[in-house]
Amino acid sequence: MKRCFASLSLLAALVLVCTFLAGVSLAQDAAPPARAMYATMPPHSYHPVNQAPAANLAQWSGAWTHKGTRLTFVMVGADPRTSNATTTIPTFIIPVKFVFGAQNGNMTFDPTLATNFGTQSTVTMVQGSPLMQSNVHFIQGGTDLGTTQYLDAYQRANFWSVTKTKTGYHTLLGTPTVLPTQTITVSTGQGSVITNPFLPGHKVGTMDINAFDVKLQGFLAALTQIQPNTFPIFVAYDMYLTSGGCCIGGYHSANSGPPAGQTYAFSSEVDQGSGVFSQDTAALSHEIGEWYDDPFTNNRVPCNDNSIMENGDPLVLHDFAYPIGSFTYHLQDLVFIDYFGAPKSIPVNGWLSFQNDEKNTCPGLP
Repeated sequence: MKRCFASLSLLAALVLVCTFLAGVSLAQDAAPPARAMYATMPPHSYHPVNQAPAANLAQWSGAWTHKGTRLTFVMVGADPRTSNATTTIPTFIIPVKFVFGAQNGNMTFDPTLATNFGTQSTVTMVQGSPLMQSNVHFIQGGTDLGTTQYLDAYQRANFWSVTKTKTGYHTLLGTPTVLPTQTITVSTGQGSVITNPFLPGHKVGTMDINAFDVKLQGFLAALTQIQPNTFPIFVAYDMYLTSGGCCIGGYHSANSGPPAGQTYAFSSEVDQGSGVFSQDTAALSHEIGEWYDDPFTNNRVPCNDNSIMENGDPLVLHDFAYPIGSFTYHLQDLVFIDYFGAPKSIPVNGWLSFQNDEKNTCPGLP
């Protein structure tokens, strides 16, 4: 796998993008060649915060020392060293419909249509996934992590040295409330409809990430139900964001740092196919996983491939199939904190990632 970081402009802010070269040729209607990638925006907002929030996101802080350097972090939930309780984060799903006119594709991508994924809408598919439901019994390398949500199992495994004796410790997403669909009419200067470079014969929409985030910030400001103690997830169907090229499957950020910032995430749920980037819930598992371990995008790490603790970026396209009923979900592997230099005694089995697909610590680790 080839890994790198690129800097993008978001008004006056940096956008950090980890890219994975997809190894496929791009269709003629999109250039330069497509790359499977995710974005991470530093804390920012286009709307002033006029008052302190009623409640902050449930969060805890910790640290480890690697070769004399103390590395601190803030994560979602309660401190697993001292808690044996369940933390449930109120969760919102906000469908985003993208409309393209006659000049840039003449198509609409609506995540609420009942035919997005067979007989399911994108929203319904996400609601029934192992990201939102405790419908999978996770046994990793012979270690029983219990029946729970995918990211809760991951986080328990991430701190297994303390959670293995604390069966009550969980960090869960609450049953999501679906908020009204938000609609974006994409101008010709912002994006167009192209052939999906990862799934020939299928169309996807594209939109510049900077232009999209301006719209998203407006949605955050208008939807007053969304408060810092909640987790809003914006979902789209068959859309990729762009920044000088395709294809960004999702990103997460906050409107300010801890403890009072409003965190949020966006992901696109793309049609399924072998090796398809961002198919069904793969991108969403990436973004929620990174939100768990770096909700405010400011946990610094000494790595060449990551400057912040983005646990999904090293394993883009390392997706694993989870059949639930008649539907098969795809969820991405995520690295543990020992990948970034924490002691290997902390995560389950001494592994470097939840699915044991990562065998090396991060490049450049002292």
